[in-house]
Amino acid sequence: HRSHFGSSRLSSCSPPPKLAMSEKRSPAQQASQASMAAVHAKDKEKWLSLFAEDAHVEDPIGTSSLDPTGAGHKGKKAISDFWDANVAPNRIVFNINVSHAPVGSTEVANVGSIVTYLPAMNMTTVVNGVFIYKVDNDGKITSLRAFWNWKQMAASGGGVQHPDHKL
Repeated sequence: HRSHFGSSRLSSCSPPPKLAMSEKRSPAQQASQASMAAVHAKDKEKWLSLFAEDAHVEDPIGTSSLDPTGAGHKGKKAISDFWDANVAPNRIVFNINVSHAPVGSTEVANVGSIVTYLPAMNMTTVVNGVFIYKVDNDGKITSLRAFWNWKQMAASGGGVQHPDHKL
């Protein structure tokens, strides 16, 4: 199965794909797609503006080198620090295959993969997962929970080395 980038390596940097959904997107779907677009555009201010003041980001769920305590990142300052450490230095492309947003719900579950190029290591990682966004009545993200397996990614060597890593 080919992703929207044409192969398992990132050869170009295209915008996030449109999510497969009905014409009327739920507020949670809108927020999740805006979040992915802001990450792709490297627009930290836009990304932060999507979150409620007391929002909580768990990416990934559980302990990892991104979150040694497993408690996540709570509040705009902690979420801003998460951006600086994990988004800013890297190139990230989302490949969302399915977006589930039950009618009347304030949540969406996006199923797909995230491909990240880490320039400091000249490495590309691919993680498959479920990415759950919850919004408040104003459409602000209150919770972002990313279910992907840190140990599995780390055990596989972290990714694939690519000498030609143009994004």
